[in-house]
Amino acid sequence: MDRREPALTPPPGLAPPPLGRFALEVKAVPELCRFVMKGRTQGLPKGDGHPVIVFPGFLAGDAFTWPLRRRLGGLGYWNAGWRFGTNLGLKPGLLAQMVHYVKSVHAGQKRKVSLLGWSLGGLYAREIAKRIPDRVRLVVTMGTPAAHDLHANNAWRLYERLNDHTVDAPPIDTNLLELPPVPLTAILTPFDGIVAPGSADIGNGETWETLKVGGTHIGLAWNADVLRIIADRLAQPDGGWAHYR
Repeated sequence: MDRREPALTPPPGLAPPPLGRFALEVKAVPELCRFVMKGRTQGLPKGDGHPVIVFPGFLAGDAFTWPLRRRLGGLGYWNAGWRFGTNLGLKPGLLAQMVHYVKSVHAGQKRKVSLLGWSLGGLYAREIAKRIPDRVRLVVTMGTPAAHDLHANNAWRLYERLNDHTVDAPPIDTNLLELPPVPLTAILTPFDGIVAPGSADIGNGETWETLKVGGTHIGLAWNADVLRIIADRLAQPDGGWAHYR
């Protein structure tokens, strides 16, 4: 199957989450506290040490993904943040820099790299995997608004104020509906207050899947159920991907 063909069909009538649900994103704070205190790695499959890079969401940086990366280290993975400061959007030339970064990690570790992306960071992970699929082992996205209507979220207006392009016309040559030719798991929460859950749903196919968890959009970066899914996905042998059970 040629995974470079668009595999997603936008559903009609997507809208941003209501403001009431957006306000409930404050629950991400106690979610972080629970994750720090109880988000242990006991019972999760240990890793094989292959490299993992975690990309942060819009307006976030590596500090936001540190709790998750600490757990990945506890499972035995070499891991790193994206190392480009605060994510303010897809600035011109940024994608090329990220591709070069992943290539350098691949060369240094001499193994394929798994890419994890929270929210906007998941879009970056997908686009990188499209360009260098031979260096990427798999991709996991968390609440990524990259599948359908990129206006079906409560962040697009601020994004466009901080950038010189619209959300659906980034400064890269790509089709955002196109899935990368590597195994892909999309995680979403039906209670998302920032991104419409439907816009983060990529459906299910031969080597791609959509999984649902509870919690907030922001809290996906430190969600025990997300950690469990990621640990399971990363523990699969290279070339032996199967749907999550």
